[in-house]
Parts: sequence; structure tokens; C-alpha cells
Amino acid sequence: MQPLVRINLAGSSFGKTMPTSAQLLLLLFALLTLNACSRDTNTTPTPATVQASSSPAGVAAPRFTTIRVDVRKERLELFLRDEAGHSFNRFERLKAWLASRNQHLRFAMNAGMFQPDLSPVGLFVQNGQELSPLNLADGAGNFFLKPNGVFLISDSGPQIVESSEYPALAQGVRLATQSGPLLVRNGALHPAIDAASTSRLLRNGVGVSGDTIVFVISDQPVTFYELAIYFRDDLHCPNALYLDGVVSSLYSIDLHRNDSKTDLGPIVGVIQ
Repeated sequence: MQPLVRINLAGSSFGKTMPTSAQLLLLLFALLTLNACSRDTNTTPTPATVQASSSPAGVAAPRFTTIRVDVRKERLELFLRDEAGHSFNRFERLKAWLASRNQHLRFAMNAGMFQPDLSPVGLFVQNGQELSPLNLADGAGNFFLKPNGVFLISDSGPQIVESSEYPALAQGVRLATQSGPLLVRNGALHPAIDAASTSRLLRNGVGVSGDTIVFVISDQPVTFYELAIYFRDDLHCPNALYLDGVVSSLYSIDLHRNDSKTDLGPIVGVIQ
């Protein structure tokens, strides 16, 4: 005797017991229909869907790589030329030079604007010795976008100051590099920075928060405004200085990164 399966179909003449074989056909049809509906409502997003949903109303949030250096625990130095007067140019050459002195480069970044011969445009102090003077002249280009500034380390710790303030602080300075513009000064953005600007480049800069120095390089082209806001609002740096754009480069053992896109002038680095 065949077992019976009861199905209730409203408004139909099938509200009776039916043989299993016929019922199985109906069940199979119903399951196939439900399964098709299930696939439609749980579709994996296609690349087009992801792209549309990630930036439907403008540019995606910029991304940055951030390196923090505590000068109480780490040795930060500026580099320009070797003892023969040759510019280091690249991180790899600086790394080899340090290795020959039983020192190791842990982190490095381009550290200020330079002339075609790779000499600094403005102030450069290495190991307490001024190799290039403070530049307070007017001119064209980002360096001269006043106020510009000086990043320095002295007995009082790390600071970023407006360039004209530097002479009063020069005594006891161990290292210093000048660049511009001064992105953030005492919590206020540079007056020439425009939030509506569309000029985007790879950029890098340095900020100071207490005894911590914060180096930032963008992972994608950004505006001055985006970089300045990141320093002030995300990293809580009341003062931040622009170092350069396009040539912006990073060396980091921890990040397994060694940028080598162009020759560099001043370089800042942590050595061990």
C-alpha cells in the first residue's frame, strides 16, 4: 500500500490525498521555483555593483601611510651627502653607506625640497651643523607659499615652526629642514589651502604631537586640504609641514617598502 502525502492548495481541486508519485512531481516543481527565487535574492555583487556602491557621490576617502617616531627612544637623523660630498640620491645608497658603518636604516623619507643639483632650497642642519641657510625670500612654487616652515629637533624636543621664528630657536638645534607650505599652524590650516581644490598629487609631510614625530605619505593622489585635515583631525597634530609631492618616497623595513622613483635631496631616517 502506497503512503499518502497531503497537500493543501487553496482554491484548487487538489485538496485531497494524492499518490506519492504525483505529489513528488509537484514538490519538485515547487522546490525548483523556490530555489530560483533564492538565487535571485542572494546574488554575489558583481564588480560593477561594487564600483557603483563604493563611490556613487564623489571621490573615495584618501588613504595614507603613517610612520610615528618617538625621539625619546629612536634615533632620527638627516642625510644629504657622504664624506666625499656625493649626494645619497636613493635610499639604497644611504642604506649601504650606513651598513659600512655598522648602522642599519629602519625608516627613511624625502625631507624637503631641493634644487636640480639636489641641494636644499632652504635651511638644512645636520648634526648641529648648518649646511644650507634659512631661506626667507619670496618666490614661485610650494616652498615659497607663505607661511612656510621648519621642522627641527633640539634639546627641547621636536618642533615645527614658521620660518621667521626659527632664528630665535636656532641655538641647540641638532637637525632642521625647511619646506613649505606650513599645512597646519597652531591648529589652523594654511590660509591658501582651498577645500574645493582638485589638484591631486602623491604628497608627504611631517607633523609633531608632543615627543612624537608623525611622517605621512599618501597612498594615492591627494589635495593639500586632504593632507592637512588628516594631520589635524585624524592624527591630532597642531602643526604640520608639507615636505614634497610627486617625488614623495618611503623606505620602511617594517612595511617591506623601498620606493626608488627618482633621485632625492634631503633624506630623513631612523637608524639603529
